[in-house]
Amino acid sequence: MKQYVIDQLRESDYQKIMNYLDLKADRTAIDGIYWVNLPERLYSEIQQEHAQCQPHYFAASLDFSQISFELLVRSRQIIRCSCIAYATPAQREYILRFADDMLEQLGILI
Repeated sequence: MKQYVIDQLRESDYQKIMNYLDLKADRTAIDGIYWVNLPERLYSEIQQEHAQCQPHYFAASLDFSQISFELLVRSRQIIRCSCIAYATPAQREYILRFADDMLEQLGILI
């Protein structure tokens, strides 16, 4: 799995990030896993065509020492489909910017 990983978090970083994700993402049934909706304007052509598979999201996984952002764009509606794919360059940039902006807004220096 391709991921953007930020490690060596401090305990205070963990709590800040968890609070941030609680506001900006959707918590899943699995502790530490969040779904972050991808803006529709960034959907690939096939993701736009597959209205039945929308919305699309990327996952963030938080634990006490690191957070990782998957570079796989998934569907909330279906597990397997041709619209589920690794991020396009624009989607990848959005995911990395989401992560970096989060750290900046929270004042976390890595």
